[in-house]
Amino acid sequence: MTMPQLNTNRSRDLSQPLDKLGRDERMKAASDQLRGTIAAGLAEELTAAVPGDDIKLMKFHGLYQQDDRDIRDERRRQKLEPDYTFMARIRLPGGVCSPSQWLKLDELGRAHAGETLRLTTRQTFQLHRVKKQNLRATMQGLRDVLLDTKAACGDDSRGVMCSVNPRLSTLHAEVYALAKRASDHAIPKTAAYREIWYGEERTEVSGPEEPLYGRTYMPRKFKIGFVIPPINDIDVYAQDLGFIAIAANGKLEGFNIAIGGGMGRTDQAPKTYPRLADVIGFADVDKVLQVCDAVMQVQRDYGDRIDRGHARFKYTIDDKGLDWIKAEIEARLGFSLAAARSYEFISNGDPIGWTRGEDGREHCTLFIENGRIIGTVMDGLRAIARIHEGTFRITPNQNLIIADIAPEARPDIEVLMKEFGLDRLNRASGLRLNSMACVALPTCGLAMAESERYLPNLIGSIDAILAAHGLTDEPITIRMTGCPNGCARPYIAEIALTGRAPGKYNLYLGGGFHGQRLNKMVLENVGEAAILDMLAKVIAHFATDRRSHERFGDFAIRAGYVAEVKEGRHFND
Repeated sequence: MTMPQLNTNRSRDLSQPLDKLGRDERMKAASDQLRGTIAAGLAEELTAAVPGDDIKLMKFHGLYQQDDRDIRDERRRQKLEPDYTFMARIRLPGGVCSPSQWLKLDELGRAHAGETLRLTTRQTFQLHRVKKQNLRATMQGLRDVLLDTKAACGDDSRGVMCSVNPRLSTLHAEVYALAKRASDHAIPKTAAYREIWYGEERTEVSGPEEPLYGRTYMPRKFKIGFVIPPINDIDVYAQDLGFIAIAANGKLEGFNIAIGGGMGRTDQAPKTYPRLADVIGFADVDKVLQVCDAVMQVQRDYGDRIDRGHARFKYTIDDKGLDWIKAEIEARLGFSLAAARSYEFISNGDPIGWTRGEDGREHCTLFIENGRIIGTVMDGLRAIARIHEGTFRITPNQNLIIADIAPEARPDIEVLMKEFGLDRLNRASGLRLNSMACVALPTCGLAMAESERYLPNLIGSIDAILAAHGLTDEPITIRMTGCPNGCARPYIAEIALTGRAPGKYNLYLGGGFHGQRLNKMVLENVGEAAILDMLAKVIAHFATDRRSHERFGDFAIRAGYVAEVKEGRHFND
C-alpha cells in the first residue's frame, strides 16, 4: 500500500495565534511535543501525584492520574493527600492479543494493578491502581512483549477498533491487518514516550517531529473503527471515522466511510449531544490510510480549539455542514468518494460460546461481566494462556474470545475452563449477556454515580421482572455509565442509565438493537425504585403486545414510551 503524503500546511495550530486558543491548546503547544516535565514529576518522592499540566500530558502516554474516592474524605480528615494512583490503558488495535502478551499483562496486573485486569469497551486492557513509582516498570514490561500505551488517551487517534466475528476468519484477518496498520500510522510520532519510559536519549530529527499533528495535536480525541457486517460489534456509528467492510464472496472490496459519531454529552448543556455517524461514500481498500489522513486533517484544521466542550468532530460537521466537510475531505484526498455500497447489520452483540471459523479453527467467546477479570477467572485465563497456541481477542462488548484453537486442542482448553469455572460464565440471562458498564467509582474522577459495581445487582432485579413474563433469554441491550460522557456507548442501547448523583440516574429507552438508532430519556435523575417501576411497566406490555421478532427498543417506540428520534443524527431530549 502506498503511503500518502501528509498535508501539514493548513494546520490551524500554525495559522492561529496561540493566545487566541484555549488553555489546553496553549499547554500542548508549550509541552515540547508531549515531554513537559513528566520525567521530573516521576522522580518527585514527596507526592504520589504528578504536578500541573503533566496530568493532562500523561494522557497522551496512555495514563490517567486517579485516586480512590471511597477513602478520599477520610484521607482529607487525616490531612493526607488523596490516594493517587494511575490507570494505564494499553494500545491494542482490534483487541488481538497473543498468549505471551496475556501472560505479561497478567503478571503486571498482579504485581502493580491490584491483582486484576479490566477489559474496555474499545477492545483493550486497563491496569488500574498503578503507583507512580511502578509506572516505568509497567511500561517497560509492556515493551518486553511489543505492547505500549501510546495514544490510548489524549487529543489524538485513540485505539483503533475492529470487528472480531470469529466465523469470518479470512476476512477478519485482512480487516484486522488494516486496523493495526491504521493504528500504527495515526499515533503520534514524538520520541517523548521512548525517552520518558524507556530512558532513551533524545536525538535531533530532521523536519517536524509531528508531521500530522503539529504542536497542538487534535482538538479532542479522535476514534477510528473497522466493522464487518452483519455484526456491528464496534458500534461503528459511534466512531469519529468508521470503515464498514464491503465484501463479495468473501473477498474484501473496500469500505463505506462513516464520519461524525460520538457519545459524549453534558447534562443540562443542550449544545452537547451524542451523534451517530453519517455514511458519506465508498473507498477502495488501498485508500484506507489516505482516508484516515484526510479526515483527521479536516478535523485538525477546523475543529474548535477554544471551547473543548465543542471540539469533537461531530460538532465540526454540524457547524460546517456534512456536504462541506465531505467536499473538504475529497479535496485532501484528490479524488471523490464513490457512492456507498449496500450492507446490513443485524446485531451489535457477541456470539457467546463456541463457534467454528471458515478455516475450521475453534473459538470460544466468554462473557466477562463489565470486563472485570479477577480471582479465579484471572487464574483460569492464565492457565489457558500457558497452553494456548492461538490468540485472545477482546470484543467491543468487554468480552473475551479464546480464539484460533486447533480442533485437537479444544479438549485441553475445555478441561481448564471447567476446572476454573469459566464454563459457567455464559450461563446468564439475555439481558446480562448484552450488558456493559464503565468503571466509574471509585477510581474515575468524572463519575457521579456507581456503574460497574452497581449494574450487576440492578440486572438481577430486572431479570426477576423478565422471568415473570417468560423473557429470561430475550436479548436486550442495557448499558450504564457513571456520568454522561458515554464510555460504555449508552445512548445507542435499548435500555441505558447515566449517572447524575449517588444512586440517581437518567433512564433512556428506544435505542437500536444493532446500534442504528439513538435512544431517548424517559426519566431524569431518579433512583432504583422509579427505574424498576418504569421497566416493569414496559416489560409487561412488551411481553403481551410485541410483534413477531420485534426488538425491545423498537417496541418502546411503537408503544409510545418514547418518541422516535427525528431525521438527523442528533440526540434530542
